[in-house]
Amino acid sequence: MTVFGYFLAALARILDIALMLCIWILLFRVILSWVQVPSLYQVKVILYRLTEPVLSPIRRFVPPYRFGGLDISPIIAFLIIMFLRSFLVRSLAFYARQLLTPSAGFF
Repeated sequence: MTVFGYFLAALARILDIALMLCIWILLFRVILSWVQVPSLYQVKVILYRLTEPVLSPIRRFVPPYRFGGLDISPIIAFLIIMFLRSFLVRSLAFYARQLLTPSAGFF
């Protein structure tokens, strides 16, 4: 069970880093959507391609025209990612700690 515990701990850490990276990429996209800097056009295209697969399904359920043209899909994506970080990653890390902690035994 020790190997499985280390595997779960590593998986939890990798998921935590990946979700945090998603938050930063999404945040940079939101900030760059507010400003128009011609020299950052390629960065905007890359960020658009990275984040659009996450944001487009959310826009199907919450279209921007319902909120007067305000696109709240990044806010919903932030909330989903934060939920996954707080629930999924912490649950995996807790279970890994339980597996790696020596038990008192059965007898």
